[in-house]
Amino acid sequence: MSAPFLEFEGIGKSFPGVRALDAISFGVGAGTVHALIGENGAGKSTLLKILSGAYRADEGLIRLGGKERNFRNTYEAIAGGIAIIHQELQLVDNLSVADNLFLGHLPHRFGCIRRGTLAREAERLLRWVGEEINPRARLGSLPIGQRQIVEIARALSYDAKVLAFDEPTSSLSGREVARLFAVIRQLRDEGRVILYVSHRMEEIFELCGAVTVFRDGKHIETFPQLETVTKKDLVRLMVGREVGGLIAPIGTQPHGGVALDVSDVMGPGIARPVTLSVRGGEIVGLFGLVGAGRTEALKLIYGATKRRSGRVQANGRPIATSTPTASLRRGLAWCPEDRKAEGIVPMASVQDNINLGVRHRFSPLGFVIDPRRERRNAKAAVERFRIRIAGLSQSIENLSGGNQQKAILGRVLSHKVGVLLLDEPTRGIDIGAKEEIYGIIRDLAKGGAAVLFASSEIPEVLGLSDRVYVMREGVLVGELTRENATADALLELALPQSESAS
Repeated sequence: MSAPFLEFEGIGKSFPGVRALDAISFGVGAGTVHALIGENGAGKSTLLKILSGAYRADEGLIRLGGKERNFRNTYEAIAGGIAIIHQELQLVDNLSVADNLFLGHLPHRFGCIRRGTLAREAERLLRWVGEEINPRARLGSLPIGQRQIVEIARALSYDAKVLAFDEPTSSLSGREVARLFAVIRQLRDEGRVILYVSHRMEEIFELCGAVTVFRDGKHIETFPQLETVTKKDLVRLMVGREVGGLIAPIGTQPHGGVALDVSDVMGPGIARPVTLSVRGGEIVGLFGLVGAGRTEALKLIYGATKRRSGRVQANGRPIATSTPTASLRRGLAWCPEDRKAEGIVPMASVQDNINLGVRHRFSPLGFVIDPRRERRNAKAAVERFRIRIAGLSQSIENLSGGNQQKAILGRVLSHKVGVLLLDEPTRGIDIGAKEEIYGIIRDLAKGGAAVLFASSEIPEVLGLSDRVYVMREGVLVGELTRENATADALLELALPQSESAS
């Protein structure tokens, strides 16, 4: 076997109260798609940030092509041939595709951008990745899959030798995933090093040739040939215990009366009026592919987006105005899909994030903060949902995705909630944290709460739901009971007619 092109040797990194990486050592060969897996908080993202120059390692070294490299910042890493394709794309929607491709190194002469050269080079890069995109188009006008290809092409504008993909398929449709995989395989065949971070085991076994497992900031094991290990083995190594199934079979339980009653709701992103209901103690899935309208429907029900028409009733009482405040007063709460944009205040502490929106409850005068009561509330949420933190004052942006999600749940459930709306509750969350989130959802239902959750993951929908509503292209197209909900039945309803018929 040839020597690895990329080598990590004894990489260590600590933050206050947390040992994020502990003596990480392994190598990756050129022309390889190498998976990095582990629970959220296992150290994968920290290692990528060190590789990209965003963090400095406390100890250890990195070698590229046998030469030791010590990137002091992201600019040096980019110049050294390192590119990170983030889950949240690092592009500017209001600029053209061509401008995005050459951000930071636009071709110029005497201080003026050479637009002709820019257009030609942009077309060359887009042909390289096999994408027919107008380089003059505004980036924000493109679908997410094409924007991701633009990000890859941008990395190639620097002639990146190492490309790391961090949960790249979380917002893509099936066709967009297939296109992305084709581009990654092309990059592999050109002899580049590909690091691939994902929680989706089926993707790892389809795309990757090798895998490294992380747990609690440590390098557990590297398998140079992925075919020598099973999915069950990898899960066991990730979580440090046997995991029989991602979702344990749900037990039957009696349901109460209708807790959420939605009738003929219309608004942005919805093509036909939405009517649905959820009973107390019931978990109902809202399934659909990317762009089906699931998120839009939940926002309209909650009031995050103003309804044009229709009626919503929660816990037996109508919600007169289409606002989040009115919904919370009726015991209807919502956890958004996009944690960073809509769920947390990134630079604020865990305690402040948990207490957002409920501070009035802890103030005897309605406007004076009571630190002791806020601390008690935050501590109770941390203990109830087993949120792993260094302390309540820790910045929430430094938590793993799973712990951020549990903190959001802690805040939402600081209210008196009878109906809970969840949008992709386990998006970008590792297997161990998923189990914990599923347990929380089921405990809420056992306590009598009505849960409506949107998801594009079929195993999740089938494993959690008592019933499933299916959306397609802004239309609620069907309802399936637990008995007749199968993967085939879900996809038959969710796929556009031309696709499902083919």
